[in-house]
Amino acid sequence: MTTHYLACDLVAESGRLMLGSLGEGTLTLEEIHRFPNTPIQANDSLHWNIPRLFQELQGGLEKAAARCPPIASISADSWGVDYLLLDAQGELLPPTFHYRDGRTARGVAKVQARTDWKTIFEETGIQFMPLNTLYQLAAESPARLAQAGQLLMIADGFNFFLSGVARIEESNASTSQVYNPRTRQWSPKLIAALELPEKLLAPIVPSGTRLGPLKPELAHESGLPPIEVIATCSHDTAAAVAAVPASEANWAYLSSGTWSLLGVELAAPRITETCRELNFTNEIGYGGSVRLLKNISGLWLLQECRRQWARAGQDRDYSTLTALAAEAPAFVSLINPADARFLAPANMPEAIAAFCRQTGQPAPATPGACIRCVLESLALLYRRTLRQLEQPTGEQIEHLHIVGGGSHNTLLNQSTANALQVPVRAGPAEATAVGNVLIQAIALGHLPSLAAARDVVRASFEVALVAPQAGLEWELPYRRFEQFFP
Repeated sequence: MTTHYLACDLVAESGRLMLGSLGEGTLTLEEIHRFPNTPIQANDSLHWNIPRLFQELQGGLEKAAARCPPIASISADSWGVDYLLLDAQGELLPPTFHYRDGRTARGVAKVQARTDWKTIFEETGIQFMPLNTLYQLAAESPARLAQAGQLLMIADGFNFFLSGVARIEESNASTSQVYNPRTRQWSPKLIAALELPEKLLAPIVPSGTRLGPLKPELAHESGLPPIEVIATCSHDTAAAVAAVPASEANWAYLSSGTWSLLGVELAAPRITETCRELNFTNEIGYGGSVRLLKNISGLWLLQECRRQWARAGQDRDYSTLTALAAEAPAFVSLINPADARFLAPANMPEAIAAFCRQTGQPAPATPGACIRCVLESLALLYRRTLRQLEQPTGEQIEHLHIVGGGSHNTLLNQSTANALQVPVRAGPAEATAVGNVLIQAIALGHLPSLAAARDVVRASFEVALVAPQAGLEWELPYRRFEQFFP
């Protein structure tokens, strides 16, 4: 028997409604509806267009009802750290700020005036990033927070719109830097430091929680029955890691997309001085597991280069840009992708060129040279991060699994294998949607465990093995790259 599930997958550039069909130990995915996720720039602020995104999801539900066989359940996932506010009546309280909005600098200063970084890390185990929810909340006006009835992370907000049940799933709660992974609850110490209203933060639930049926009005409008709404792993990286098809020991994962999230899966948090100094983060995964990882810049740099060139009338797809990069000379120029100047520049290619000139390197003269610089620099940053990751775990990483959209980039995959000198397994590209669907299946009793879900992934999706080559060629560039770090 085949069972069908819907996954609403929201990312920084787009949203999708995916149909997952599970039967006889294998899973297939079909895209039902895709839509752009275009932020709103207004009065020097950057917002997410939440009403538009939910309107698109409703359109997807109608398509699903018209096209699909009986559906068992639905769940939403999204990026972390951002949140939406609801008023006392449960209505959206705009605006919903974007993590790249400039207000975060104000929030960092306010938090630093009220508590110290060591206390924050001891409470949360989360790395310092100015865009974290903690700093966004500190930048909010007290009047707006007083007006708010409740806060939900983005995907949890969409699950609320679907079910009417306001809960925050713990993988997304853990990205907020207001969650304590030891107690698995909100941190009273940080709530007090920020003077947040006690009612603000919604209750936390574990991954795989059944929230209830689809709201009657949505079922009626879409033509769907009252299917179950499930809080799977509402943080997209947690869902993607659940779909990593690992069977070997000593493996790490790289969730490769707009951000690169590089880490390992552990049974308990590592909140140590070493992790704090190296700026690692302890985020929650499926079943209460811990994802010890670092959030680092990813394909955002490539995406922004492409966007800038398109504005200038040179619109090329990613495969064309990667092909141009493959033809460009290697190791001419390198950057530190984690440098703050690359977080939200007005012109990414110019920001890259300026970094190169400032560090005494040739500025990339062509799109191919620029993308080659970005991809090689990312691979070197992965190497640096992976070697750091071995310090708190005490284990040498012997295998790397790359999942997410970036796993399609064969040049980056090979560069990563070469830089790290470990075998890389690339795929599945749709790991977030796969993990979302399989956690729904576990929640409904259709699969017995995460191990069984990973068996399904191995049986269902092609995974490319990328063997390391030419390791010595990367040693001198790596020494150059290390000079970018104090």
